[in-house]
Amino acid sequence: MECKNDISEKPKDAAKGPRIVLNTYSGNTIEGEAFVADHIFSYILQGKQDVWLANQKHTYQEGDFRFFRRNQLTKYVKSTTNGSFRSIAVHIDQYTLKEMSEEYGLKADGIYSADAALMIQSGPLLEGFVDSLKPYLQQQTDERIVALKTKELVLLLIQYNPALRNVLFDFTEPGKIDLEAFMNSHYRYNVTMDRFAFLTGRSLSGFKRDFEKKFHTSPGKWLLRKRLDAARFMIEQRKEKPSDVYLDLGFEDLSHFSFAYKKEFGYAPNKKYS
Repeated sequence: MECKNDISEKPKDAAKGPRIVLNTYSGNTIEGEAFVADHIFSYILQGKQDVWLANQKHTYQEGDFRFFRRNQLTKYVKSTTNGSFRSIAVHIDQYTLKEMSEEYGLKADGIYSADAALMIQSGPLLEGFVDSLKPYLQQQTDERIVALKTKELVLLLIQYNPALRNVLFDFTEPGKIDLEAFMNSHYRYNVTMDRFAFLTGRSLSGFKRDFEKKFHTSPGKWLLRKRLDAARFMIEQRKEKPSDVYLDLGFEDLSHFSFAYKKEFGYAPNKKYS
């Protein structure tokens, strides 16, 4: 089971304050998906992690520093070393960044077009920063300390990579993007229509309207058919087991997947597999 120890005093209100989290897991592997609402800086203490952003896979090992841009859908697989996975994550919220922008005059002055996930080069300052967090990880900590440590991290990141200023201090929301390309890259994610609409720069009504104009069907029907077609290929061509593919394709449970598959194709997924 995965355990998350949050040293911020207000974990239920991430949008209005930073968080520093110790992620721990014991077992073999754990997989899932998440919406990255805040920028995240993360350091792997133990284990390995594979992360998918759209169709791109990123692999991280013990000792790696990572930075994930906000407003991203991700899938992940965490693998343990000696039975454990541990990482430290700092969630850098918009409130803190706007406060720093006013306090230090930090502004975005260009467009940053690099990957949504970045490897940050290791160095003594970042290593020292991570070491300084460890005493706080087993207890709740004054939120003012959490804010100060987060601001310290932001200044270190833009010292290491000045171009990150154009990511951290860009406060615009997602603009309207190519709907077809986005959906074909993200149909496997089990998220709400509201989330899909937001990430494509649309209101929910605008998203549904543009979707039906582009695909000539509703988002719900298109997603179901797209996921089932992918499942059929994985099961019948790649010979994968239904129990190994349904979660990866955005289905919440195996029984729902099997029912939908049989309704669409006329036979249960395990029939062709067997």
